[in-house]
Amino acid sequence: MDIHEYQAKELLTRFGVNIPRGGIAYSPEQAVYRASELSGEKWVVKAQIHSGARGKAGGVRICSSEEELSEAASWMLGRKLVTHQTGPQGKLVSRLYIEEATTIAQEIYLAFVMDRTEERVMVVASAQGGMEIEDISANEPDSIIRSVVDPAVGMQAFQAREIAFSLGLDPALIPQAVKTITGCYKLMEEMDANMVEINPLVVTASGEIVALDGKLSFDDNALFRHPEISELRDKSQEDPRETFAGDRGLNYIGLDGEIGCIVNGAGLAMATLDMIKMAGGDPANFLDVGGGASPDRVLMSFKAVLNDKNVEAILVNIFAGINRCDWIAEGVIRAVKELELTMPLVVRLSGTNVDEGRKLIAESGLNIQTAETLADAAELVVGAWKSARAN
Repeated sequence: MDIHEYQAKELLTRFGVNIPRGGIAYSPEQAVYRASELSGEKWVVKAQIHSGARGKAGGVRICSSEEELSEAASWMLGRKLVTHQTGPQGKLVSRLYIEEATTIAQEIYLAFVMDRTEERVMVVASAQGGMEIEDISANEPDSIIRSVVDPAVGMQAFQAREIAFSLGLDPALIPQAVKTITGCYKLMEEMDANMVEINPLVVTASGEIVALDGKLSFDDNALFRHPEISELRDKSQEDPRETFAGDRGLNYIGLDGEIGCIVNGAGLAMATLDMIKMAGGDPANFLDVGGGASPDRVLMSFKAVLNDKNVEAILVNIFAGINRCDWIAEGVIRAVKELELTMPLVVRLSGTNVDEGRKLIAESGLNIQTAETLADAAELVVGAWKSARAN
């Protein structure tokens, strides 16, 4: 689960990270009022969406008058910002963060991420801040500093000092840097975060280390331990297909194709996507219906898939162990009837109660095609989809 920048900064301050003063605004008038509360001569207006590269899309502006600030706020609010991370559909701006302007002397990139290879938290830092990490890696690969944290002892002060010195910071700033680095690690550990990213972390002209931006991502499976974090969720920033499925306990990831997939098991689901591609089609989603799927759960899976208006055919691929093929067949039949499904539908069943499941489908009298193998199923659904398109 991702959260907004202003929410991330509130959490960062709890762990000793310095941030500029700022406030949230939901209207141009409120934005001007927030600026008056902050005083000063310049302010930064930031669109609050779950995406990076907001500045390139006009979502970050420096204003030096109330008129400029009101104009910027009016332009952003209610607009869908399109960045390379949002896709062409963009994300709606419904709130702004008004922040005091900061005079920057140096920009740094700092992130804490889960390294699956090391099975540890990895610190990634660079003296070339203010850019996306992909750009830093491409343009300044030698500037990237990596440091693995031992989970048995956590982030130690000496390790934080090594990172700080490697960034070329003035020795006088090392204590501040150590406090920032160790604070970020504590946040990640205590709040079950998957990622803590500050880009840029800056040294100000007055000699302070300040987080000008903040991005936090949390482990969905650990949110039950952190109800205060769950409350920060903004569903308007999420893919509505994934939100619908997630709220109903389905493992769903939306893709850009036309062939919907309902599969049990993450590995089998990935293999199904590959086979559809090899057959010449494009999968519309990843969906793991899970073990012990009841007919009701299968019906709900169909509804989740059909929430994507681009879906033009559906492949159901089940290898039943914990599941039962007859349950799946019952759910498929219910879905076709209740949802009045007319698009091509291919079902491949294997495993527990497979004969019973195939018999239910065969005797249903419905237009459901069946296949023996995954390869056959993929070829069949892609062929049916292409044929339907041609007609």
